[in-house]
Amino acid sequence: MLKKEKIIITGSNGLLGQNLISLFVNETDFEVFAFSKGKNRISKTTNFTYYNIDLTDSEVLTKHLKRIKPDFIINGAAMTNVDVCENKKELCDKLNVTAVETLIDYCKNEETHLIQVSTDFIFDGEKGLYKEDDLPKPVNYYGESKLKSEELLKKSKINFTILRTILVYGKVENANKGNIVLWVKGELEKGEKINVINDQFRMPILANDLAKACLLVIQNSKSSKKQVYHVSSNELLSIYEIAIQIAEVFNLDKKLIHKISTKELNQKAQRPAKTGFVLDKAITDLGFESVSFKERLVYFKEMI
Repeated sequence: MLKKEKIIITGSNGLLGQNLISLFVNETDFEVFAFSKGKNRISKTTNFTYYNIDLTDSEVLTKHLKRIKPDFIINGAAMTNVDVCENKKELCDKLNVTAVETLIDYCKNEETHLIQVSTDFIFDGEKGLYKEDDLPKPVNYYGESKLKSEELLKKSKINFTILRTILVYGKVENANKGNIVLWVKGELEKGEKINVINDQFRMPILANDLAKACLLVIQNSKSSKKQVYHVSSNELLSIYEIAIQIAEVFNLDKKLIHKISTKELNQKAQRPAKTGFVLDKAITDLGFESVSFKERLVYFKEMI
């Protein structure tokens, strides 16, 4: 009988993390370990080992890594609230940069393959539809912190893969925060009017699809090492258009959705105007499935 490969999933209580756990516990080749802070929020899924770990405590994190000796680590943990990152830069760096340094330090002496989940916010949003080798130029501190972690990986000699993604949505047990789809759906179901910006453009991804992309990286681990991949849906939409499509799929009143500009929101941190990805590399190298936001929304509706 072949020995199961050990995989650690950080940020396991989050939207991506819970989807990763659900996916990998059903893959018979893996022994799954979950790292997150606080109580385990996943009660419906079993067959994994949970550890309550503060990932910013490098000593504790390293001790657990050495004990488990993972073959793969998927780092899905991050501070992602863009305005909080702008206000609390030191705290942002602890999770988004220093924790990645600790993972790299462990992997230096091991064959462990580290998969780092990154973001479209490393780009300035001036042109949109970015390729993996386009020049990064973040316009906010969240993007800066994620770029710093990418640069650490690229300078290291470890086995790594960077998966950049955009505006993740989905639904999980005991979620600690919402996402664009659940917010629009929830407000419209209550009959509430919502203001939605029409001058920022994104390509959202269902958390299930992002989790599958992580699995594809592992299944192609010989060729995916030291590579960067872009994964998202395949159509560039304004946030307003995204909200309209959510209303259409869930049969809700589109008239409740009102266009506004980014300036009217008066947010602390600047956002890139137009991101979006060219997906060719992930499709060709990994077999990533290219789908539209609306197509996945229909699937998501059936899921929930």
